Amino acid sequence: MTFLCYAKCTTCQKAKKWLDANGIEYIERPIKEQNPSVEELKQWHQMSGLPLKKFFNTSGLLYKEMSLKDKLPTMSDVEQYALLATDGMLVKRPMMVGDDFVLIGFKEADWEDKLK
Repeated sequence: MTFLCYAKCTTCQKAKKWLDANGIEYIERPIKEQNPSVEELKQWHQMSGLPLKKFFNTSGLLYKEMSLKDKLPTMSDVEQYALLATDGMLVKRPMMVGDDFVLIGFKEADWEDKLK
């Protein structure tokens, strides 16, 4: 499993602490330095079953600076994938990617259901 996170993000720190405390093995991937590619985002989006909007870090500064709240509804999926792939700070985190699932954001109950 791959754990995508941002070291300065308190939610990511909390998720990592939970993973370690529960003995769950993962490969850590810094989302800012190794942002997801368009291909990865497409695959994860399909696996997740979630709306593409859920992949955006809506509370991030970059999201707000780019006025994406207003722009996203008029953008195609292709345009949204391309935008997400430009900067890891646009991507919601933490994210856990397994062989057949994707967890976005840290909700302990959801992570426990899927990972334990």
